[in-house]
Amino acid sequence: MTDQSKGILFAVFGVLFIVPDSLFIRLLNADVYTIIVWRSFISGFFILLGLFVYHRGNIINVFRNIGPNAILFGLFLALSGPLFALSISMTAVSNTVFIIATMPVFSAFSSWFLLGEKISRRMAWTIIFALFGISLIALGSAQDLNTSVWGDLCAVGCAACFGTSLTFARKSKASSMIPVTPFALFASGLVFLPWATPFVFNGMDAPIALLHNSLIATSTCLIAISPRYITSAEVALLILGESILAPILVWAVIGEHPGSWALTGGAVVLLTLFISNMIALKQRKRI
Repeated sequence: MTDQSKGILFAVFGVLFIVPDSLFIRLLNADVYTIIVWRSFISGFFILLGLFVYHRGNIINVFRNIGPNAILFGLFLALSGPLFALSISMTAVSNTVFIIATMPVFSAFSSWFLLGEKISRRMAWTIIFALFGISLIALGSAQDLNTSVWGDLCAVGCAACFGTSLTFARKSKASSMIPVTPFALFASGLVFLPWATPFVFNGMDAPIALLHNSLIATSTCLIAISPRYITSAEVALLILGESILAPILVWAVIGEHPGSWALTGGAVVLLTLFISNMIALKQRKRI
């Protein structure tokens, strides 16, 4: 199997495993701080367990080889998870996932700042149209009592943090980011632990939380691996699938309608990113 095929498979399955994420948050009865703690500790435990099983006697050397770029990757990853959960708790799922789809915009900014990569004309236009789409979503949130601009801002923060973390993953292409991931998750859980009640389960919370976080752990690892085999444009293009499928799943299961402003703004964002990434892939193939 070629590196291209490996990277695509890792990214596709990573996206499929993360699609139900927002639905699970809606189905849980717990408060958002408890959900953040569950997301952090349970998924972090699964990843750590997987590392021990995979590396066995070499696990100490794996942790010793964690470099500064991996630590910075972990820092931004630790911020992105809680921001996602907070956004889902305050605004519509569609708003959150459509805004998070702008992650490549923030990857471009962080790549310019950290790696010295120039922002191309294509990316400049992508940024302009993506921000226009976000503005439409925010305008709808200001008029709808079921959504919140604060929730939209948390989604922007999540996109910025996750986009920046992928830039650090690219910067350390030769090494895996997975060993630092569980510690990043544990750190974000510890921050919110004082406000959470992680040992109180209502209804089906326990099995839902277990399934939810096992999927998050798997998805996090697969998406963290994929930039080692394919370009960030290809990863970003595949991640758009989550932004399309997640609102449909939530709408089908619990009847949460995205709203006209979110659909319009989301369509602008997704179409812009799709066209931008297709152009990037064609330009890459010509080289």
